[in-house]
Amino acid sequence: MRLAVRPLDLFGFIAIMIVWGSNFAVSKVGLQELPPILLVGLRFMIVAALLVPFVKVPKGKLLGVFAVSVVLGFLHFSLMFTGLTGIDASTAAISIQLQVPFAAILAALAFGETVGWRRALGMAIAFAGVAVIAGEPRLDGAYGSLALVLSAALVWAVANVLVKRLDDINGTQLNAYMAAFAFPQLFFASFLLEGGQWDALASADWLTVGLVLAYQSVIVVVLGYGLWYALLGRYDVNIAMPFTLMVPFFGVASGVIALGEPLTWRLLAGGAMTVIGVGIVTIRRPRVTGPTLERT
Repeated sequence: MRLAVRPLDLFGFIAIMIVWGSNFAVSKVGLQELPPILLVGLRFMIVAALLVPFVKVPKGKLLGVFAVSVVLGFLHFSLMFTGLTGIDASTAAISIQLQVPFAAILAALAFGETVGWRRALGMAIAFAGVAVIAGEPRLDGAYGSLALVLSAALVWAVANVLVKRLDDINGTQLNAYMAAFAFPQLFFASFLLEGGQWDALASADWLTVGLVLAYQSVIVVVLGYGLWYALLGRYDVNIAMPFTLMVPFFGVASGVIALGEPLTWRLLAGGAMTVIGVGIVTIRRPRVTGPTLERT
């Protein structure tokens, strides 16, 4: 029987999911050194420096890209990283997957797409899975952080709608110019909302910070998304998008292995429910989840 994906490309898909999933644990390491919004700002500054000189300006779409930079680059990542400071990588890797059900709901509202009973069932299962995880004793007192991560998932879905209105913009162009627009916003927000940045910068272990930023900007964005867009050029989105269901698995695995986070029955049961629910939504209508949009 012939495989739908060539073996080398299959390895590429899996490698990307490992990189994206492990980014939750890597981010937790970086957050031990620097404030969250400042860390994201540095990440996007590096991405812009690496990509903008080599990417054509998306003429006629810069205003739309700027809107995406505000919603995705500034709001989503600020909420996500701030929330990640208060909960473990495993919980964040699973909870953020609600961005897919949120995207399906907003696509129905914005574009009149039919939800259908199967996708509605998938959404219900996914939300129930996160509710199971929310019952973990270790989250006692951290519900505010969890709420920030869930808010980040909702904001990602809003950004997904904005990207769809850009009419199939090139993914590398979007990442490059979104980063260029986003990092000044993040630095300004860090100045207004965070404290102790200079002390953090002065006392940080810059070998650790450098490795974290290199991983997030070069490995996750430049190489990871570069390969992802190349694979999307070879395969239909219906084949590519289901691979993203592996991200929470690798996110949990990296948190447990690298950070020593506990693996509990609630995390396993809730994670399985969330992935199954998101899988139903993704497989039933993968285009609602915006394959060009940065996910981690």
